[in-house]
Amino acid sequence: MSHLTTQKMASIFATYGGKATNTGSIEGQVALLTERINHISNHLKTNKKDFSSQRGLMKMVGQRKRLLTYLSKHDLTGYRGLIEKLGLRK
Repeated sequence: MSHLTTQKMASIFATYGGKATNTGSIEGQVALLTERINHISNHLKTNKKDFSSQRGLMKMVGQRKRLLTYLSKHDLTGYRGLIEKLGLRK
């Protein structure tokens, strides 16, 4: 997680989670996972044989999927707004 500084993480949680200290919000966690997924995806484009990073990517995608499923069941309007902001599921 060297590409994410404390300020970057705080800005992600402030943008999507309400406050910078609200690190438990589902929206903030999904946004953080999306940022990490995008970073690792770009890494894997140049390093095709990095299988340990590929496994970590799949685990993160699964975690994000579980969080989005939870959010869609409990707050459908928040779910729709979040996937629109993050550009997921076109």
